[in-house]
Amino acid sequence: MKIDLSEQKILVTGASRGIGKAIAEQLAEAGAQVAVHYHRNSNTAKRVAEDIGRGAETFQADLCKPIEVIQLFDNVLARFGRLHAIVNNAGIAISSEVEGDDIAFTDTWSKTMLVNLHATGLLCKKSIEHFVECGGGRIINIASRAAFRGDTADFLAYAASKGGVVSLTRSIARAYGRQGIKAFIIAPGFTHTDMAEDFIKKYGESYIKSDLALTSMTKPEDIAPTVAFLASGLADHATGCTIDINAGSYVH
Repeated sequence: MKIDLSEQKILVTGASRGIGKAIAEQLAEAGAQVAVHYHRNSNTAKRVAEDIGRGAETFQADLCKPIEVIQLFDNVLARFGRLHAIVNNAGIAISSEVEGDDIAFTDTWSKTMLVNLHATGLLCKKSIEHFVECGGGRIINIASRAAFRGDTADFLAYAASKGGVVSLTRSIARAYGRQGIKAFIIAPGFTHTDMAEDFIKKYGESYIKSDLALTSMTKPEDIAPTVAFLASGLADHATGCTIDINAGSYVH
């Protein structure tokens, strides 16, 4: 079965590297025009857009700043005219010891929530408003197995933020299904990306693999095809669902 997204325009946050980059590539391969969001590295994002083609364009925004989140969505609409789906992929995972300084812990907690949950919530709000006007659309939010099974002690904020993403997505699916809006959750496990390097260095790859049912760590390209499938409309009656992609390390 071939996925055809040739009529779709899709925003992917954090699309310049890692899981987001693989998702952008997969969507474009299926025919979609992709809005490639990035935070800092414009050259990397431009290369991604050029490589995937099909009219892909880059859009910069610091997701810690709500005004930039709003401008991101508005700028994409101004350029594309219409969105059919959004993939809220961008996220951060910052190690923060509970036994450490209270202010430092609060700062880390707040930044994690701003990027992982607040920005996702605001982009969902903007998407809902747009999709209601246009007759529907799809929201695909990248959460984590940590939302269900928890995480290590130094990543409490990350797990909590992803738990919020799960509840947010399920609520959207229940509240807006009759208005043509479908919402899905993908919950990856530990994925081999640049963002994961600090964790790998701290705990070691053998520690991570010991938790898996498979023999290798999940890669971004293991996640991307599922996003394209959900964007296609072939799984609309699974709205509100969570799809685990974690090499069998957590099945809920």
